Amino acid sequence: MVKVCGPKYALCGLIISVWGIIQLILMGVFFHIKSVALIEDVPVGEGPFATKDEFYTSIDRGYVQNAYNCWIAACIYVFTFLISGHQFYVNSRSSLSV
Repeated sequence: MVKVCGPKYALCGLIISVWGIIQLILMGVFFHIKSVALIEDVPVGEGPFATKDEFYTSIDRGYVQNAYNCWIAACIYVFTFLISGHQFYVNSRSSLSV
């Protein structure tokens, strides 16, 4: 087992990862249910739109894409959490053997 970072850095990584996972999962859920509060963050296709149905389809596509992006970023934070947890374990184990 290789130490890459110290115990404080590993703990910081754990805390930030947990916060990132919670926040991004919640944002993904809110994008998935098409929360009006997040409309400014939805990418809309280049207009002008011929009908309002084209506009609504574009908005729906943007909401779904943003939800998937948030969930993918949450998965990356899970990976960061695992690495930080491993480093925290390695650091705590090495301090016990000294």
